[in-house]
Amino acid sequence: MRLATWNVNSVKARLPRLVEWLADTGPDVVCLQETKCPDGAFPVAEVGTLGYTVASHSDGRWNGVAILSRVGLDDVRVGFAGEPGFPAPEARAISATCDGVRVWSVYVPNGRTPDDPHYAYKLAWFAALRDALETELAGGLPLAVSGDFNVAPTDADVWDPAVFTHSTHVTPAERAALAALRDLGLSDVVPTPMKGPHPFTYWDYRAGMFHQNKGMRIDLVYASAPFARAVRSAYVDREARKGKGPSDHAPIVVDVDLVPAVETF
Repeated sequence: MRLATWNVNSVKARLPRLVEWLADTGPDVVCLQETKCPDGAFPVAEVGTLGYTVASHSDGRWNGVAILSRVGLDDVRVGFAGEPGFPAPEARAISATCDGVRVWSVYVPNGRTPDDPHYAYKLAWFAALRDALETELAGGLPLAVSGDFNVAPTDADVWDPAVFTHSTHVTPAERAALAALRDLGLSDVVPTPMKGPHPFTYWDYRAGMFHQNKGMRIDLVYASAPFARAVRSAYVDREARKGKGPSDHAPIVVDVDLVPAVETF
């Protein structure tokens, strides 16, 4: 299986690039975030020509998540039990079973600033996600939780830690929330960078940030042990961040060699 995750920052604005990238890269399963596209308006036909079925969860505003699959899309669920809202639950999580793998696409709240109510919402959302994933892991299927986590796991995952002092994405509480997910037995599948020593996935649109590689690693793939053991390679597709009208995020592509379970009698 080839699994990818990409914050596209509007699926309609990025549609020609997305379709071209899907054709060139050939992922079997794609987790999208920040689709900003109402479910009924998702470009199902355009990606369908490449063999993908779609599960989308979005109200058309600034959030929205989706899973595209050409290897099956079963037991689709939007959101998760106990998911908090701001004030109502938002379109930030969707999950499905794809060829025997439980796949989640998540778009974690930004948090804005550490003294903003959105920051407390972000931490509460993480805590509820942890509980939901603990239940999901009990189901026994290989699991991959992919998406924009809006947290850089370590100081090495930001271009200059001093710049982010007193900012979100790097605070101890946010990093503790990520650690709580790993404590469930999930592994951080760290991709190989295409440029430089750091596998950054996000670069601000401000002039020069991308070309100077002043980025952050905030798009992550967290995997259960059976999935993580099967990972053959993973990379950040930095080329997808180049050119005219890109997303401010680059996709992560993960190749896994999963061995189907053998029934015993």
